[in-house]
Amino acid sequence: MRTLQVKLGDRSYPIYLGEGLLARAGEFLKEAGCGERVGVVTNPTVAGLYLKPFQEALSRAGFRVTSILVADGEEHKSLKSLAAVYDQLIRARFDRGSCIVALGGGVIGDLAGFAAATFLRGVPYVQVPTTLLAQVDSSVGGKTGINHREGKNLIGAFYQPRVVVIDLAALRTLPRREFLAGLAEVVKYGIIEDPALFALLEEKLERVIALEPDLLEEAVGASCAIKARVVEKDEREEDYRSVLNFGHTIGHALESLTAYEKFLHGEAIAIGMTQAASISVRQGLCDEESRRRIGLLLRKAGLPTEIPSLIRVEDLVKKMEVDKKSAGGKVKFVLCEGIGKTQFCWLSAEEIAARLSA
Repeated sequence: MRTLQVKLGDRSYPIYLGEGLLARAGEFLKEAGCGERVGVVTNPTVAGLYLKPFQEALSRAGFRVTSILVADGEEHKSLKSLAAVYDQLIRARFDRGSCIVALGGGVIGDLAGFAAATFLRGVPYVQVPTTLLAQVDSSVGGKTGINHREGKNLIGAFYQPRVVVIDLAALRTLPRREFLAGLAEVVKYGIIEDPALFALLEEKLERVIALEPDLLEEAVGASCAIKARVVEKDEREEDYRSVLNFGHTIGHALESLTAYEKFLHGEAIAIGMTQAASISVRQGLCDEESRRRIGLLLRKAGLPTEIPSLIRVEDLVKKMEVDKKSAGGKVKFVLCEGIGKTQFCWLSAEEIAARLSA
């Protein structure tokens, strides 16, 4: 098992990374000081695979467990689902000493985390991510939230977990498309900060996709370490943390524009990163070879890189205008200066669109 730390003073917490860690969940919750009552928020797919043994592991450690199921899919990261979670917590008489556990992917993690941040003005919570995307990105850093019909993650809070438990064995039951979508975020970490990680993926992508344990731990561990360092520098995204949004301005707009039905999150981000790299070249910041390598690696991973021809640029503009990172009519757009280095540029949605079609 590998242990990383997110160092945020009195909000610091460990990330445990390895195989077979779901069976040790009770141990980790006890170390984190979680109360006896635990609400496990999950979805039917994950519940069918892991809920029973996970509950048994918590029960063996002395926890009393209530399971709360939320329907599968990004469209259910909503006010309606959040209200249903509140209803079940209230019916079960949860109090401020209780703990919420997010067992699942990014939707569950974001929703359960926001429920924890707001129920009784805040109760402890734990992230137990079961998808690659959640393991390397959304489970670390304390961003919680839900979607609004006008945009992704427009309602939320910064609220750090007590502990993150990453069981790499869970990735063996992940559908291939979901795994590849998660790889988009791993590629992102290579682009924004770690040329060695990017080169590792270029050289050994097939073996990572084949879930070779050592390579998988290296890729996930490197991604979590980068995320932790960024969050430590800028917990509430007042400045530097925005670097994590590379590819996300366009990606989120695509997700919202297609009602979260056409693309998985990582697929939309893959398109967004490819387009951001092209814009970076047109801005004179990035060399053509780096842009080529980014597109090639994403395509090699089976990810889309082009905006579908049926998507109208003017519709993308409307969605980007309500981006939560916008201020004064402009978006803090992340550009790359090659593999491993980025730069911020404030651009209006129209300016981004103009550079897309240049």
